[in-house]
Amino acid sequence: MPERRPLTPPTALLRGLPLVLVPLMLLASDFPGEFQVPAWYWMAAMSSAVVFLLGARWPTPVSVALSALAIPMFAAEAWGLSGLVPYLGAVALTEAVMRTRRTDTTVLLAACWAAAVLLGLAAENTPFWRAATAVETVAAVGLPLLLGLYLRAQRDLAAQLRARAAEAEARRAHDAGRVRAAERTALARELHDLTAHHMASIVLRIGAAQHVLADADPRVRGVLEDVRATATGALSDVRRMTVALRDPNLGEVALVEPDAVPAEIEAAVDRLRAAGFAVDSDIDPWIRNLDAIGRLTLLRVVQESVTNVMKHADPAATVGVRAVPRDGGVSVTVTNRRCAERSSSGDGYGLVGMAERVELADGTLDVDAAPDEWRVRVWLPAATTGEPR
Repeated sequence: MPERRPLTPPTALLRGLPLVLVPLMLLASDFPGEFQVPAWYWMAAMSSAVVFLLGARWPTPVSVALSALAIPMFAAEAWGLSGLVPYLGAVALTEAVMRTRRTDTTVLLAACWAAAVLLGLAAENTPFWRAATAVETVAAVGLPLLLGLYLRAQRDLAAQLRARAAEAEARRAHDAGRVRAAERTALARELHDLTAHHMASIVLRIGAAQHVLADADPRVRGVLEDVRATATGALSDVRRMTVALRDPNLGEVALVEPDAVPAEIEAAVDRLRAAGFAVDSDIDPWIRNLDAIGRLTLLRVVQESVTNVMKHADPAATVGVRAVPRDGGVSVTVTNRRCAERSSSGDGYGLVGMAERVELADGTLDVDAAPDEWRVRVWLPAATTGEPR
């Protein structure tokens, strides 16, 4: 079946070129007092140019029609460039053979064009049965036929090369995905076997210590409970990360449940207060409207910022923690006053890790290190749109 493809602007211009060239060729063939192109020849030539326009959609019928229109023009006495107009049929034959893959259609089109050429030669005043007739027929039919077959073979070869390239690319992507999946599985196994095992052991031992020290000072019990809660939370994080590493679609894994995000942040703020810092917090429940990666990024940014506050902030100053909706997403701001004795250059791996996380979540990170204040501002896009609740 012939291949049909939409015309691009350059192709459409080339296909319409005969509408311009044919009239010019006919006009150039008029010699006053010597030869004038007949009106019927004009009609047949212009009809051929119009029919040629349809070759992209119906190459086979157009080739047959141009072969039929070429018969009277071959038989007529033509002068100059007007004698080239019937050979639009040869161009149509080349295109039709290039587009079809059916042998019977190719034979039919070649036979129609050969019949047109032979009838045109028979109508001339020269003897028909001569060697020149065979040479002209072979040249007029064989050249466009061979050119069409060659172009078809080139198109098929190009299609095969594209298919092979696509197959190779798909194979490379599959192999790369398989390697990444194997690496993720190995990492998840190591994370589970080592880190999770030790964290679980810590939780159990703290539980045992709480049982042994049941009558100890309440402050000691409070510290043990805080350590146990922190270790339990870390163990839950490790388990969630293990699930995420084993799942190839990380974005679909609920690393942090939506309803747990505000509670997790409040827990981080409570740990900051327990460390002796005064905290002014504003945690809007709407921040749950983030995707899995966004929720995890939000929580890790707050946790890293809180850790930095504990390390480098002035305990006598109030720490500000805000997580509120803004511009179709969630804005997180952590501010604190810097302490000269505990100051840091701010070029550690914590900020680098935060920047990488925020970039992966399609958010923005802005860190202001003023002489007496440290401010971390993060914006993360929300998974759903809507008014803040």
